[in-house]
Amino acid sequence: MKIFIDTANVKEIEEASTWGIVDGVTTNPSLIAKEGKKLIDVIKKITSLIDGPISAEVSEGKANDMVNEAFKYARLHQNIVIKLPFTIEGLKACKILTSFKIKTNVTLVFSLPQAVLAAKAGATYVSPFLGRLDDLEKTDDSGYKLVKSIHEAFKEYGFTTQIISASIRHVKHVEQSILAGSDVATIPFKVLKDSYYHLLTEKGLQIFAEASKK
Repeated sequence: MKIFIDTANVKEIEEASTWGIVDGVTTNPSLIAKEGKKLIDVIKKITSLIDGPISAEVSEGKANDMVNEAFKYARLHQNIVIKLPFTIEGLKACKILTSFKIKTNVTLVFSLPQAVLAAKAGATYVSPFLGRLDDLEKTDDSGYKLVKSIHEAFKEYGFTTQIISASIRHVKHVEQSILAGSDVATIPFKVLKDSYYHLLTEKGLQIFAEASKK
């Protein structure tokens, strides 16, 4: 299983890159807007920090417009993955980009049929949103059940499309992503740091520290 960091904050990526566990990065326009920087400048910086898949999102619209924008980002670096919205036009763009051997990440996936359609269109990755689905259905496991069902269906029918668990809100979502068979969990910086913490680990460290003094 791979761990991506879900952020456009370069300082967060710089720190996380030193931990030895980050395999890739996902960004989106809203995250980049918060940083007050241009998408291309942020993407270029990220490619110098992380040697792995880096998702760059195109604007939703007609397939040809998305494809033309995707070409611009794909030229920046060989690790760029084009992030596409799950729409009919997005799937058209996915099929075209796949024919050019450009990797894609179809996002805003909330159902098993959507995931299968994206896989049929040749998506490299599909991104089911755990947090948003849990919010909608007012449960704490709807996202988990969706990821698990996608994993089982892809295995049953031989799809090579990988699953990126997205919209991760807390450590339990990380745990659910692991148990559901997700290929990737893309995790916000704060949740990634929280994943290191456990009360018993902290107590154990205190015991070790006291023992070393003696």
